This record gives sequence, C-alpha cells and structure tokens, in this order.
Amino acid sequence: MRDELHTEVLVAGGGLGGCAAAWAALRLGHRVVMTEEGDRLGGQMTAQAVPPDEHPWIESFGCTRSYRLLRDEIREHYRRYYPLTSHARRNPRLNPGNGFVSTLCHEPRVSQAVLEAFLAPYRAGGRLKVLLHHRPVSAGCQGDRVEAVTFQGPSGTRPVTVQAPYVIDATELGDLLPLAGVEHVVGAESRAQTGEPHAADVADPLNQQAISWCFILDHRPGEDHTIDRPEDYGSWRDEIPKLKPAWGGPLLSWQATHPITLQPVVRTFDPLQPEPHRGPMDLWTFRRIADRTNFEEGAYDSDLILVNWPQIDYLKGPLVGVPEEEVIRHLEGARRLSRAMLYWMQTEAPRRDGKTGWPGLRLRPDLTGTPDGLASAPYIRESRRLRGVFRVDEQHVGLQARMELTGKGPSEVTAERFPDTVGIGAYRIDLHPSTGGDNYIDVSSLPFQIPLGSLIPLRVENLLAGAKNLSVTHITNGCYRLHPVEWNVGEASGLMAAFCLEHRLVPRQVHAHPGLLSDFQTLLLNEGVELEWPAPGPL
Repeated sequence: MRDELHTEVLVAGGGLGGCAAAWAALRLGHRVVMTEEGDRLGGQMTAQAVPPDEHPWIESFGCTRSYRLLRDEIREHYRRYYPLTSHARRNPRLNPGNGFVSTLCHEPRVSQAVLEAFLAPYRAGGRLKVLLHHRPVSAGCQGDRVEAVTFQGPSGTRPVTVQAPYVIDATELGDLLPLAGVEHVVGAESRAQTGEPHAADVADPLNQQAISWCFILDHRPGEDHTIDRPEDYGSWRDEIPKLKPAWGGPLLSWQATHPITLQPVVRTFDPLQPEPHRGPMDLWTFRRIADRTNFEEGAYDSDLILVNWPQIDYLKGPLVGVPEEEVIRHLEGARRLSRAMLYWMQTEAPRRDGKTGWPGLRLRPDLTGTPDGLASAPYIRESRRLRGVFRVDEQHVGLQARMELTGKGPSEVTAERFPDTVGIGAYRIDLHPSTGGDNYIDVSSLPFQIPLGSLIPLRVENLLAGAKNLSVTHITNGCYRLHPVEWNVGEASGLMAAFCLEHRLVPRQVHAHPGLLSDFQTLLLNEGVELEWPAPGPL
C-alpha cells in the first residue's frame, strides 16, 4: 500500500535550490509538493550549517531579488530578536559573525527561520505540502516524461507517490536522475571529452570533491569539554593525504595546502587572540558565525565558529557511483574524521603559548539541532550532473581559457554570453581535494550567466535541474555550486515550471523558440532575476 498525492510541481529536495524553486512556483499561484530527505529545509545554509559563499559584489548586485530578500531578512531577524549593540544594529551590512569568508556569516537556525517564514503562508493555505524525512526510491516514466516519483518516509510509514506534470530535481546528489533514467555524468571528465585545460588526463566517475561534516564550537576558558577519544583517532592523527600535488604534512594539523598556490601554509588558531592581531590565515575568524562584540555585554560568553576547514575534507571515497554500503561507510567516515579533528584540537593541537590543546572548546548541539553537535547533514560540493541541451565548460567561464580562446587580455575578456540566460553568478573555479587524489583546483573565472539549456535534459521533457545537478562539468561545477547560484538555478526552474503550466508547454519548446524564450526572460526580469552582469572583473 502507498499514499498518492497529485500536484502541479514536484520539487524533490528542500535545499536552497529546492526552496527557491518551490517559492517561485507558489508565488505564481501553483500547487507544489516539496520533499526533503533530511529533517529541515535550507540545505547548505541550515542542515549543512555553512554560511553563504558569495562573490564580492553581492551587497550591490549579482543575485536574484528573492535571494537578496533572504539576505535582508536574515539581518532583520537579528535586529528584531537579538540583543545587538547599537553600532551593529545600525550597520546596514551587518555581518553577525564578522567571518572572513562571507559578509553574512550567521547561525544556521536564523536562515532556517527565514526560509520557513517565506513558505509558511503557502503551507497554511494548502498550496504547499512539505514531506520531511522522505527520500526518492523510484520513478515512473512514460516515454520521455516522468509521470510520478515514489518516496520512502520514516521507518514504519507507507511510501508516498507524487504525480505532477513538472518535476524539479533539487536533491543534493541529483537522486532523481538515475531513478528516472535521465542521462547524466558522475565525477571527473577527461580533457579529451571536454577540452578543458584543467580537466583530468583520464575520466574517472569516482573522482569527486570531498564532503565535509561541519560542526559549531564555542570556547569556555578554564572548562574541560573534551569529547571521548574516538576509537580510530590514532589512524586519523597519522593520516597524510595522498594527493597530487602533495599535501605536505599530516591531515590533523594547522598546516594545509594553499588552494591557489598549492604550497603548504600554516594557519593560526587561538580563541584568546586579541582581534586586531588576527589575520586571513586565522581559523577562529575564518567562518565565525557569531562575533560576541556585535551583541550586548553578557549576551554571548564566547564567539561561535563553524568548522568547515580543509582538515575535515573526507577523501576516502565518494557518495555517488558506489554501493549503498560504501555510501554509509563514507558518511560515517566523514563524521569520524570531524570528531577526530575536534579531539585533536582539544588535546594535542599546538598553541602559541607553548601548551597543547584547547579543552575549553565546546560542541554546540543546541545550535546544530543534533544529539552529537555535528551538522545534521554533510556539506555536499558535487552532485550527479545531467546531460543537458547545453553544457557549461571551462572555456565558457575560466579566465585563462577565455583569454586563450578570444585572444583578449584580462581587462577585456568576459565570460561567454548566453542568449538563453536565466540568471547570473560569480565565483572562482574552486574544487576542493578529491576522492581521486587531486589537490585543490582553484583558478580564476569570470562573472558568468546561467544558460537555460543547462537546466534541461537532452531527452526527458518535464524534469528540470534545481540545484548543483545542472549541465556543467566537474571543473565548472567549482563555480556553479555556491549558495546564490544554486538559489538562482532553483528559482529559474520553478519559474519555468510555472510558465509551462500556464502555456501548456515543455521546457525544451521554450528554449527552442525565440519568442517564447523572450517571454520567459521577461517573466524572469519581472520576478527580479538579473540576466546580465554590469561589467565586473575576474575573480
């Protein structure tokens, strides 16, 4: 026995792309069912606990209107409910954590509250149904159409089959693609396949970016919050990553590879370091999500930091293309690595004062909403990628590749202009060390557009990419995988589903017909989706 639901748009996956897709279709008056395998909506920002990685112009331009509203409402949530200092409250660009990597480092439950508020009226009105703890297990297809997707809920519950004329795959790993028989790619393509300067010599589906299981800490001087010694701590302490170029030292250390130069660098870490003496290599402020000086005296006894550092990048195996038992083993391995890193920090990490370990480092399970203090889901950097009507290669967006292709200099060259643009994004091509043994691949890119053709499968008519599973390569995934781009991809797909419902079309027809494409792009502009970059420089 199974339950059945009928809706207009099915959004599988409740991460940033899924939330944007659902909200877009709902704003235009359509009914949506959204499913999520985990226990909360928001993906990278919430379940994975990672503050937004964004381009340097984000405060002025370079995102959709709805994503800007998300950012604005996160700040407003702090102003409304948190005891900010008068200076912080007046700051229009409030950065709650004053973290180094983002102008909006914040606690994950704040963005979760904002996302839930955006969707609340549609849930109350009955046009949005959200199924948490539901993962897709099968798909029913008729010819080149996905007719229904079946989801398995918590243990003891009956499967749920959702029928919808339009389906958006916004899962973290592109789970609908194999279930629906959608042609797709996994892992690293070869240079012969893509012509990309930084592609691998040999294609390897199992060569995928590392996952990271993040966690939140504060520091309580004079207290001992040391966790139990992990059983496999010794093996992690002795681990030296086998990467090319070489990592240069043990994994559990303050040393890591510089992403761009690939030279060993030693980072600093000291919860007691005076603020003026901290630098860009300081891990305490790197992804700090609460700077206690932003809040009234006594509100925070300590800063809050998010550990999402190279030391917890899990390299022993991928999550896609391997048997389920290996997936389970790698997920647990990533959790074990994070616990080992924390134990090392608490007990053996060298300090500036000559001592070892910071036993006052304390996990914050109350902030992650999990029993053990780790994030509720791993940070996923790479998904299955559909074979689309169009694929974005390094030659379209990479600075050096574009200069060689066009013969223009760095001040003149731009990314490929896509006439079917459905949004924009910008980030360096930033690939973390991989399960295939690659060290960082981190090269300059140009502010880019998101082509509609990259969201549409080659064959299947009514499924759209809604997250990191769009038609990019292993290399260009490195700049298309971040928060605002994933949001834009999801929003564009949600608006496309709504447009097709209204006009009784399939996405491929819109893409192929200049008049329909122009009408759809007008809808995008009306909904606040930026389609062109002004003229910023390379990253």
